[in-house]
Amino acid sequence: MKIKRIISLLACAVVAVSAAGCGSSASSGAADSSPDKLKIVCTIFPAYDWVRELTKDSKKDTEITYLLDKGADLHSFQPTAEDIMKISTCDMFVYIGGESDKWAEDVLKESVNKDMKAVSLMEALGSDAKEEELKEGMQGEEEEEHGSEEEKEEPEYDEHIWLSVRNAEKLCGVLCDKLCELDKDNESAYKASLESYNKELDKLDGDFKSLTEKAGSKALIFGDRFPFRYFVEDYGLDYYAAFVGCSAETEASFETIAFLAGKVDELNAGTVYILENSDGKIAQSIIDSSKAKNAKTAALNSIQSVSREQLDAGENYLSLMRKNYETLSTTLG
Repeated sequence: MKIKRIISLLACAVVAVSAAGCGSSASSGAADSSPDKLKIVCTIFPAYDWVRELTKDSKKDTEITYLLDKGADLHSFQPTAEDIMKISTCDMFVYIGGESDKWAEDVLKESVNKDMKAVSLMEALGSDAKEEELKEGMQGEEEEEHGSEEEKEEPEYDEHIWLSVRNAEKLCGVLCDKLCELDKDNESAYKASLESYNKELDKLDGDFKSLTEKAGSKALIFGDRFPFRYFVEDYGLDYYAAFVGCSAETEASFETIAFLAGKVDELNAGTVYILENSDGKIAQSIIDSSKAKNAKTAALNSIQSVSREQLDAGENYLSLMRKNYETLSTTLG
């Protein structure tokens, strides 16, 4: 309710500013009055990086905003008043379109720019979007007491669509089409950038395919949330994990630990995987509960909490996925 109130108040403020014919500078985060600048707002890092790649050779003056640049977790992020103002007045808004950014729909309803291109990545993915999977041994979410039966029965979709390189290629095509609609003068530049970037994505996809085909182990054991569903299905891998990708759980039950420890023994697994920034406690408990107790932990990057510092250091979607490749190349066996 707080977000909706902020949106309504800001919508009135933006309308008032527009009517007065004035605007603040882009550096302050408020509306930019320049009619020639293409303003694009992205919630997540992969979308930001894809748009950046597609627009890099365009002659159009482009301002791209990445909302989660402080490394905020996707599942707990709430937009500030400044964020809402930027979205409301931008030319193109790219968001996931899942449970984590439901707030985006309310922002879009109050948008001042009715010609804005709003891109829901989940919607763009269409039938390739997958429902969340509660796999054997995985700890489920605590059931909420409120809500109708109909609401409880609605399927929840796995939002971590960017961890499939093949999805990335499809979504970049959609983003390119939207950019061409907004800026026809630079259509050839956007399409050329897409073609060049797709070659890099194809190369990475081929490397992952070759690696997983030759791997001695075809299963990943995760002592953490598991956002890699799209990835493992691309390459015919299996997995076992403590929680689903969007789980809010932080403590694994005895049963979950015991099940995953049993899988370590059954599969003779040398690695229990964790996510970036994890403290690794659940993974270590799994290892300690296994018979051999000699498995190691290794981190894979979910690319959902990339900070401004990482961005300034030159990290991008391809470099982070390539690091995942390097990790897997030393752990799959």
